[in-house]
Amino acid sequence: MSSKSFSISINKKIPSFKKIIKVDSDKSISIRSLLIGAISNNVSYIKNILESEDVKSTLACLKKLGVKISKKKGIYFVKGKGLGSLFAKKNTTLNFGNSGTLARLMIGILSSIPNIELNLDGDHSLRKRSMKKLFNIMAKFGVFFKPKDKYNLPIKIVSSPMPIGINYKAGISAQLKSAVMLAGLNSFGVTKIYENKMSRDHTERMLMNNKKVIKIKKKNKNKVIEINGKKELNHLKIKICGDPSSAAFFCALALIKKGSYLKILNVGINSTRVGFYQLLSKFGAKIKFINSKIENNEIFADIIIYHSKLKPLKASREYYVKATDEYPILFVIAALTKGVSIFKGIDDLANKESNRILEMQKILKQVGVKSKFSSSSLKIFGKGFFDASNKKVLVKNLGDHRICMSAFILAVLTGAKTKIKNFETVNTSSPSFLKIMSSLGAKFEIQK
Repeated sequence: MSSKSFSISINKKIPSFKKIIKVDSDKSISIRSLLIGAISNNVSYIKNILESEDVKSTLACLKKLGVKISKKKGIYFVKGKGLGSLFAKKNTTLNFGNSGTLARLMIGILSSIPNIELNLDGDHSLRKRSMKKLFNIMAKFGVFFKPKDKYNLPIKIVSSPMPIGINYKAGISAQLKSAVMLAGLNSFGVTKIYENKMSRDHTERMLMNNKKVIKIKKKNKNKVIEINGKKELNHLKIKICGDPSSAAFFCALALIKKGSYLKILNVGINSTRVGFYQLLSKFGAKIKFINSKIENNEIFADIIIYHSKLKPLKASREYYVKATDEYPILFVIAALTKGVSIFKGIDDLANKESNRILEMQKILKQVGVKSKFSSSSLKIFGKGFFDASNKKVLVKNLGDHRICMSAFILAVLTGAKTKIKNFETVNTSSPSFLKIMSSLGAKFEIQK
């Protein structure tokens, strides 16, 4: 599914910069808009979609399931088939590529469509990721996965002939919560989700224009999401904002590089996604959100970042759910900030595209930064801003876009002679990354 393999070599520091940029569109919202558009009525209009490898995987899966999708003047038109109408011949294979989001959400949709018997697969990185929690939850809707007691892709899904709504106590995973909501849409009765720990809420926001379908109630400090099954969905008309996770990497660069300033236009600042910015602001970062507006139940704004003198970061476990994708780059910031930074409650990072704790520790060790992980907390012994032009860094093929991007930022800030293998994996989320880096003054070599 991914584009041709290439490596990146870096051996020069980036100069100071003062720029205005746009980042790639939000991946989470792009994938959700296509999936929900496919099971809605009539034609959905999706503007500014992210054209990344993960989104291409989504388009390929939907086309195999009989969904007609076209593109004209930058707008995607998704001819919705309605609830319960996606279908492919028995034993057709759907390949999710590198996308955990696509895998979990699509499995949610397929689970409550009768007469589905399909093979599900992904790339080598996705195959390593356990789907045990998801499979166990979907089994409550009446789904079977074959072979039994296997929790990784490739796998066969046999959908429930008579799906009935369930009660589900949500954890910190927005993907599992979304899968339950999407399975509940075509199940009989009501699916109730009890959420006492906040997680990304893009799916709820996208469904909110269907008042008969979704009700969100507050009960004490908890949120209760009720999905009324078998109700038709209205088509979407949506413009997708810039991805706050992709923006974080450029933000980190501006914060650390002396004399730099950056304005990033039209970035999503959904309250469940801004932990990175809130944490850094608490420890001295000069970050401002301006020109905020709401469209399609999502809030976005321009982000302004100035070079800042940071204090060591102390991230309690509450930050994790609001900044999951940004932890690798937070580790780089911590390494370049003098003092001991502590990140608590991060054990789930071990089950991402790679073990992001271990892999980032290996990278930091190569530039002489010590770290220690124990009982779900990571300590990074930051050296402050330092020159590492006498050091060599090698990042092997991990199939992890966030590790590649974080290593790139570390290299252009410290001057460490760095080789990052299989950099094409960055195209899963941020296909414009290298182009933007080049516009900011970064020098690098592409080796095919």
